[in-house]
Amino acid sequence: MSVQRISPSGLQPHTPYHHVAIATGTRHIHISGQIARDAEGLPVGGDELDAQVVQVLRNTARALEGADASFADVVRMTFYVTRWSPDQIGAFMAGIERVADELGIPQPLPPASLIGVDYLFEPDVRVELETTAIAGP
Repeated sequence: MSVQRISPSGLQPHTPYHHVAIATGTRHIHISGQIARDAEGLPVGGDELDAQVVQVLRNTARALEGADASFADVVRMTFYVTRWSPDQIGAFMAGIERVADELGIPQPLPPASLIGVDYLFEPDVRVELETTAIAGP
């Protein structure tokens, strides 16, 4: 495996992600912000945060596969969420949990940030995910 994830003692405990990723490999993979759209560009998930998270992760998995990589190679994930408030964490995490096994998403997650924003690509887009991965040759 090209990525080792750790959470050193002394950092905030009980997070759903690791604090540190140590990556080795020759290929750096940078995936543009993925949103809840299907292969035809049509919206998926309506206004439901968990449903949009599911589609965003499925799209990210497709992008990783296209680069001969997987979530095992992910070093960093940055989620942008509109209309964010802390009480939405349950719905957000439910979306991740719905597809974690299907997509091979490690638990805890790779180092991740969730950033609340006012507006994304289009008004119906609630979630966007940028991903960085490191893989071998």
